[in-house]
Amino acid sequence: MPLSRPPPSSALPFVEPVPSAEAMAAANFLIETELPPNHATTPHPSLPTTREIRYSALIETEHTRLSSGVPRADDVGIDLTRNAPPEPLSPTASKETWTTALQQAYTSAEYLSARSVNLSLLETYGRNAWLVGNSQLENELKGLEADVERAKLEQEAVEQARRAVQGNAEGEVRGLEEGWRSGVGRMIEVLAAGERVKGEILEKRRRGAR
Repeated sequence: MPLSRPPPSSALPFVEPVPSAEAMAAANFLIETELPPNHATTPHPSLPTTREIRYSALIETEHTRLSSGVPRADDVGIDLTRNAPPEPLSPTASKETWTTALQQAYTSAEYLSARSVNLSLLETYGRNAWLVGNSQLENELKGLEADVERAKLEQEAVEQARRAVQGNAEGEVRGLEEGWRSGVGRMIEVLAAGERVKGEILEKRRRGAR
């Protein structure tokens, strides 16, 4: 997954003026020209490689069946009919048929007995277990909310400290900026005066040569 570019931010948001839309568009254009053409689809090199998922042959076969829309075969998966009540048999059925029906009846009876025990346990202790689970989740939620609130307070403290530091340095920054502009202006004036003097010297030399 490629990394999304964070929103533009200033190093001194409380001192520097907000750039205009034209300035931001020009800066973004320069950034886009420096990025490779495939930066939007290529993962960042600092990201770890994605772990390859390997499914078993049975899972792969099931995925293929689901993607192709083929219905599930009756002999695949859990046989839901083994716990169903047996069909009534004919009195003239064979011994093997009666044996199979009796085994199915035993299986169904065992399942229903275990199911009845589980339902009775759920009816007796399920409500308390549910309430205890909800209480544990509520306590965990309160802990997470406390962590979020603590993080917000820390963020506000950092923001206030940053604002105070930049506010104290604002005068110095403004002075340095004005000094730099004044220095550049004086340098331009000196260069212009030098060019003017150079022109006057050349003009006097031409007059002397005549």
